[in-house]
Amino acid sequence: MKKPLLEVLFMSEKRKGVLLLLQDGEKEMKFLLSTLNTTRQALLPQIRILEEHYLVSHSKDSYELTMIGKLIVDNMASVLNIVEALDIDYWGNHDISFMPPHLLKRIDEIGKCELINPLITDIYAFNNQFHGYSRNSKYVYMITSVYHPDALELIADLISNNINFYLISSSELHDRVMKEKYSEVVKLTQNKLAHLFVYPKTMPFQFISFNECHIMLSLLKNNGEPDINYILCESKNALEWGKELFEYYLKDSTPVTDL
Repeated sequence: MKKPLLEVLFMSEKRKGVLLLLQDGEKEMKFLLSTLNTTRQALLPQIRILEEHYLVSHSKDSYELTMIGKLIVDNMASVLNIVEALDIDYWGNHDISFMPPHLLKRIDEIGKCELINPLITDIYAFNNQFHGYSRNSKYVYMITSVYHPDALELIADLISNNINFYLISSSELHDRVMKEKYSEVVKLTQNKLAHLFVYPKTMPFQFISFNECHIMLSLLKNNGEPDINYILCESKNALEWGKELFEYYLKDSTPVTDL
């Protein structure tokens, strides 16, 4: 059974010492033992706890902070807010390399989120809560690398309700949709409420979308595998964080026009 994260961070001087020593980079075990003036037998159980909580990883006899570990150690002053916000089992198991550094440092702004675990039969079903609010919003934003068979129909439904839709798709996804649904894409580009863009670089997540009330994040696992689970958040700060993330990807994206 995992310990509460605050206990992991602060209830052991050895664990806290390891985290601080790894703050400036990878260290060998002999360095940790010497600096902390302890034995391998005493330190290894504490390091295992840090690994079980996704704070530290190791290769052979060297140890380093994970991305989550770096985030926490580099922001000790705000660690209480970060720990309060993070579901460590979700964030620790998923690739968060898509976040630019300035937003990674402010991940606590996302706040508490609901983990959605859809049934396998519902993996192509739209989230009713999110879609319901979307149909009553002035806008919906989405960044995605995932093909959804009904995505264009969803966009058409929203713009028919006078809702501005902003979409950034990966180049691979764009190429597929252009091959399979060219006429529908052309029709969308002719509507002033549809704003389509293509992101040319790697997009290491499945989709991120937000409206006036909620933000949804569907991330890849740390090993690159897709995950049908996603999180739904609704704080004002989370929406502002999402808008900044969209702007970050938009600056390198190309508008889809004149097909």
